[in-house]
Amino acid sequence: QVQLVESGGGLVQAGGALRLSCAASGRTSTVYATAWFRQAPGKEREFVAAISWTSSSTYYADSVKGRFTISRDNAKNTVNLQMNSLKPEDTAVYYCAATNRPYNSLGVRIIKQYDYWGQGTQVTVSS
Repeated sequence: QVQLVESGGGLVQAGGALRLSCAASGRTSTVYATAWFRQAPGKEREFVAAISWTSSSTYYADSVKGRFTISRDNAKNTVNLQMNSLKPEDTAVYYCAATNRPYNSLGVRIIKQYDYWGQGTQVTVSS
């Protein structure tokens, strides 16, 4: 089992920045990748970014590429999401997710790839 706890959400004005963190505990040695998803009111949960725990590979949704950066702190078993140039459409609950199964560059973007989820953290961007 892997436990995930997100932190760092909040309210920010458009153009501002926030940094989300996801602390992983439990059987972290089994993790292949960790991702961030988000879900806005009335919308489906969508992929934001992912990072491999076995290589330096990162993956981004087109909507956040160039604005968001995902990184990993191996010593702390933490995955961070630096969000810059935030837009009102980035408003959502952000969820951290982890998989302990092999994946490919397409599968890493799919919800069913992930077995472990955090409780979510709210990000609100005002215009």
